[in-house]
Amino acid sequence: MPGIFWIVPIAGIATVLFAIYLAVNVLRRDPGTPKMKEIGDMIFEGAWAFLKRQYSTIGALSVVVAVIIGILVALLGGEKGIEGMTAFEIGWRTAVAFLVGALCSGVSGFIGMYIAVKSNVRCAAAAQKNLTEAVNVALRGGAVSGFLITALSLLGVTGIFFAFGGSTKPEIAPHLIVGFGFGASFVALFAQLGGGIYTKAADMGADLVGKVEAGIPEDDPRNAAVIADLVGDNVGDCAGRGADLFESTAAENIGAMILGIVAYLVTHNIAWILFPLVVRGFGLIASMVGVSIVRAREEENAMNALNRGYYVAVALSIIGLAGTVYFMLGNWWLFGAGVIGIITSVVVVFITQYYTESRFKPVQEIAEASKTGPATNIVVGTAVGFETTLATAVVIGLALILSYWMGNASGVMGGGAFGTAVATMGMLMTCPYILSMDTFGPITDNANGINEMAGAGKEVRRITDRLDAVGNTTKALTKGYAMVSAGLAAFLLFQAYLDRVSFLKFGVEGQYHVVDIAKIEVFVGALLAVMLVYLFSSWAIKAVGNTASKIINEVRRQFKADPGIMAGTSRPDYAAAVDITSRASLRAMIAPGLLPVLAPVIVGLLFKWAGYDAAMVVAALLMVGTIGGIMLASFMNNGGGAWDNAKKMIEDGQLKDESGNVLGKGSEAHKAAVVGDTVGDPFKDTAGPSLHVLVKLLATITLVLCPLFI
Repeated sequence: MPGIFWIVPIAGIATVLFAIYLAVNVLRRDPGTPKMKEIGDMIFEGAWAFLKRQYSTIGALSVVVAVIIGILVALLGGEKGIEGMTAFEIGWRTAVAFLVGALCSGVSGFIGMYIAVKSNVRCAAAAQKNLTEAVNVALRGGAVSGFLITALSLLGVTGIFFAFGGSTKPEIAPHLIVGFGFGASFVALFAQLGGGIYTKAADMGADLVGKVEAGIPEDDPRNAAVIADLVGDNVGDCAGRGADLFESTAAENIGAMILGIVAYLVTHNIAWILFPLVVRGFGLIASMVGVSIVRAREEENAMNALNRGYYVAVALSIIGLAGTVYFMLGNWWLFGAGVIGIITSVVVVFITQYYTESRFKPVQEIAEASKTGPATNIVVGTAVGFETTLATAVVIGLALILSYWMGNASGVMGGGAFGTAVATMGMLMTCPYILSMDTFGPITDNANGINEMAGAGKEVRRITDRLDAVGNTTKALTKGYAMVSAGLAAFLLFQAYLDRVSFLKFGVEGQYHVVDIAKIEVFVGALLAVMLVYLFSSWAIKAVGNTASKIINEVRRQFKADPGIMAGTSRPDYAAAVDITSRASLRAMIAPGLLPVLAPVIVGLLFKWAGYDAAMVVAALLMVGTIGGIMLASFMNNGGGAWDNAKKMIEDGQLKDESGNVLGKGSEAHKAAVVGDTVGDPFKDTAGPSLHVLVKLLATITLVLCPLFI
């Protein structure tokens, strides 16, 4: 075992302790006035009730799926097995790994939500002092979940690798733990999807009835949906994204370890398999330092302070990558491949900022289009979303080509594919910092809402408004980061699938490497893959619309039944709106969630029983489904983020008519922007982020179940 490997448990444990320190630091801070505490408690109760109900459903589904996987692999996995193991032995190990991955992913979601909800009221109170304090609370609160989630992922993969014989059979263990990634992906999809449906349905209900119909401000306490909306920020953007990135790091780690087996079989050096774990250990350390040095200046854009910390994390990640390559691989071409991945993460940050910040042309064009109504706002916003696919495709394409070329230049057996794996690991080194910035978004959004409901003064709202706009950008950054990492990982996991098929068919890696699109069955598999991506998105968006209609009707009913609500003499029934949204969103998540789980299995088995090369058909489903999913996610994430900040730009008074008059809240341009933002909401917070998980779920489920297709 290489001595440098000990950085993995050391960094993992240190990260957990660091997260505990941050949690204690945040929880000791002032939670604000009694009114603020009351609002914070309502948000916490709503979020906790939803998560308990959601994860009860997901838990039951996970147990059923684990049993089915174990039975399918045991009965249909063939006679050969792996290194003397029977199909039954492989089946139960896969089922256990699935359950462990699902459990860790679920815990990650709970952690993300719990700390974020406790942080939001403290961020609101800190904003009453100054911006610097508010930024510190929001970032540290977000960092708790960001670091715990990534540490759990690293320690979980490491632990199950050695539990399944990694120290004695390192070339076998990665094939046995693929179920861990599948379990994490399975839970992440439902967590992201259910939370996304909830948050956007509540947001649409609050906006359309409150701001558009009743003409009251956002987060006005007279709006019955406002607590449901604030709850949604946590269950969607915190719990859902936490599970998403836990799944990303776990699945991509396992895929990279599988690709390292080829070099291990030639060199008999276990470093090729353990390298992805060590790189991520150094990434944890770099990200801890990055978060620790963030200090916001009072009048600067808070995004600048967050960027400074990110650049420090990036620089330290490059140093850690260099040390890992030197001590473990001794090949500087692979260091270059890793640097490509790190640079890609930085480029993604800038591209996302360009398309989603009001400082730049795309958002300004959408705001200008709002002057002539919602139709032009939607047309221009749609065009901006489609335009973002160019940058996404070019960045992912260049990163893959360069890292593959450097991997080949290394002279290592299977070096090209392993080069893309190193690039992916390089990109994931700063994942803890990126996830901290992501959770910064819902914390500041909630803080803004709490101050609005608690009647804080304009100066306090000015601070939280600024942070809310920054939070919109950080959430968009994370989606862009997750999407591009999914793009890099797509090739990695696709290669891992081909290697696993080779291993099961021929007993050696790398023999099965051609997917012939000219074959009619392979073409049909690719066609079905693109259909799957669009059908999933349709069902997810439709679920938001159906759920939103229920909460819209409830808010209207309360306004009509009790005129005292609008007069400010009666309190709305917040609990009813929360309960209606919870029940409707959990029912709505089942069908779209099961679609990508069942589709590869059904397609693979049908083509196998029809006498075709089912493994190749499923490879086409995986490859083309990934490409379609990434491009559609790019459109939805960036387009939705641009619509949102165009609305914020108008609300901040940055749009003027031809006479120089400010077109702010309540203007026709603002109403048009609210409609555009509402259209973009299910794109950027439900279907788009869920597509990241779908892409990796396709990869992990095909990895786990490929014995069925051979």
